[in-house]
Amino acid sequence: TFPITRALISVSDKSGLESLLAVLAKFNVEIISTGGTEVFIRNAGYKVKNISELTGFPEIMDGRVKTLHPSVHGAFLFKRDVEEHRKEADENNIVPIDLLVLNLYPFEATIAKEYASHEEIIENIDIGGPAMLRSAGKNYESVALLTSPTQYASFIEELVTHNGATTHEMRLRLASEAFAHVAHYDMII
Repeated sequence: TFPITRALISVSDKSGLESLLAVLAKFNVEIISTGGTEVFIRNAGYKVKNISELTGFPEIMDGRVKTLHPSVHGAFLFKRDVEEHRKEADENNIVPIDLLVLNLYPFEATIAKEYASHEEIIENIDIGGPAMLRSAGKNYESVALLTSPTQYASFIEELVTHNGATTHEMRLRLASEAFAHVAHYDMII
């Protein structure tokens, strides 16, 4: 099993998030978040750090650029069992993120709207989300990732069963589901 100590949460669909937050809090998982998700987490009574505290860089261009940063992707991608990776992470102040909870921007729902403007459609093309899912999925050996509230119950059960940790089998399954999700998303675009 691999323990979850730090999570990045950025979701458009916040259903079921409070139950996940309660379990993460039980296991003292540090939470990092963005924009509206950060506000939701704070309003629900949980401690949360803004992504800018991690990157040292503000969200810019109306939120178009917020997670495309080495501090984020390095935190997902570095192999925890490779000495050179650990050394580079230490030298660059990169702290591992063990869990990514992310819904992509609602592109499909946006194009289904009868009167969605071209601008609204374009703004609902997620860039950072798929990049983070790919980074976390590539390093599923050390990182778990959730792309839908429908996954929360089994993930919570896993955390409780394994005292705040996830199994290799679950991380592999979640990574596979995330890559399929991103492929479907890209196909719709």
